Amino acid sequence: MWTLLLAGCAPASPPERVEWLTMGTVAAVQYEEGGMRGGHPQDVVKRVFADVERLLNAHDPASELSRLAPLPDGEVVRRCDGSVRSCYEAAFRLMAETDGAFNPRWKGAGTLDLGAIAKGFAVDRAVAALSGQASGAQGGGRLLVDLGGNLKSARGDWVTGVRDPFGRGFAVRVTLKAGEALATSATYFRGGHIRDGRGGATVTNGVASVTVLHPTSAMMADGLSTALFVLGPDAGLALVRRAHPEIAVLWTLADGRTVRHDAFRRFAD
Repeated sequence: MWTLLLAGCAPASPPERVEWLTMGTVAAVQYEEGGMRGGHPQDVVKRVFADVERLLNAHDPASELSRLAPLPDGEVVRRCDGSVRSCYEAAFRLMAETDGAFNPRWKGAGTLDLGAIAKGFAVDRAVAALSGQASGAQGGGRLLVDLGGNLKSARGDWVTGVRDPFGRGFAVRVTLKAGEALATSATYFRGGHIRDGRGGATVTNGVASVTVLHPTSAMMADGLSTALFVLGPDAGLALVRRAHPEIAVLWTLADGRTVRHDAFRRFAD
């Protein structure tokens, strides 16, 4: 669902990148020396991702999410583990904002699926955990967390290229600053897998990809990239202007046209 190809800033010594499989996708930590005390950053990130997967795995009937699924939304939020409550709250809030286009219950009543927002949430949690163990902001090297193309800079600037859905290299470049997050929803990895929460059908609205840059939240970048893919640029722009003017968005359409909301010109051609 998310694909971003990292293009580093070409420092004198290239950053180290460590990858592993988790939450049904590829996770990675990219960092320069001097970023951590007493261990490798990937150890912290792996623990956080494992905790989130244990609680929010829709494919595990023993997970907390599966056990809470039959309950009403309010009861889910009230009874869930406090460490993941903000993820449920954000998912239900996006459902209301989009009139169900984004819907954690898209599979039907009594079900829950946070797959369109949980990875970004896990990235936020990992970056928060890293900030508690990192060296001082002035002394630490650059540090980036990636979960299935959901990116967040824990420290430093990172230049990333957003993949063109038609195989023409990069659509745009983005300099991701410390604390910022980037997510892309697209059809080029797994075909037409993005669902309209208002009925569960595969989205066929002429959108090929949506990239969202959020100033603070990988969770919101993740969820909004899906919501704005489903809504398309017309309804999507109305939602952004009404409720999320802080983000930058790039829609690439199936006919090759692009639509942007980018007041601060963060997307470079």
